Amino acid sequence: MNFFEIINECLLELNYKQVNAFSELIKNDHKRIITILNIINKEICACEGWDFLLRKATATLSAGSNEIQNTVNGRILYLFVGGVRHDYCEDVESFVSGNPKVDTYSSFADKLLFPKYDEDKTLDVVYYTNNCAKDGEGNEKAKLEDPDDVPLIPMPYAEPLLIYGTCLRLKANTEHFKFPYWQGMYNEALRNMKSKTSAAFRHAPQINLFRRQKP
Repeated sequence: MNFFEIINECLLELNYKQVNAFSELIKNDHKRIITILNIINKEICACEGWDFLLRKATATLSAGSNEIQNTVNGRILYLFVGGVRHDYCEDVESFVSGNPKVDTYSSFADKLLFPKYDEDKTLDVVYYTNNCAKDGEGNEKAKLEDPDDVPLIPMPYAEPLLIYGTCLRLKANTEHFKFPYWQGMYNEALRNMKSKTSAAFRHAPQINLFRRQKP
């Protein structure tokens, strides 16, 4: 379901008149729906470490250098230097003074900081992308803008999360007769996505029930 279709589904759920073309979305409520859809989409992507947002990037750290431009568009999960995992260190001063801990990295402004090495090192970075959408050709982007854009949130979860989440935020009234329904559908979709989108079964949330032993 693309951006235009999601907007029309929001209009239908809100008992508003649907539109036939993206260019017809000119009313204030149309603009509010578009804005809220992007807010909801961004908030959902940022609230967890979702497997569907994991990306990998590669760069080169030159010999004798202890910094590189940070071009990672997201939150770093793992960083490897020459195949060796490096952990994040908040002690920027140790890197600036040239005395950092072994196998660590840090960040300052728009730079990633490392210990100095005598030879070029390959950096492999696994990170959660800040992008939340992609265009009709599959290119990732920061927000939903064009009619054929689609969210990175996978189906079938994207539809109920974005539509019901937008309706909840737009009305923001617990007395609205549809509010409990929207909230229930949104919460159910979020629970299902949390439990079923992990690539590794052992990492999916589980509930274990234990029978109480009689004394």
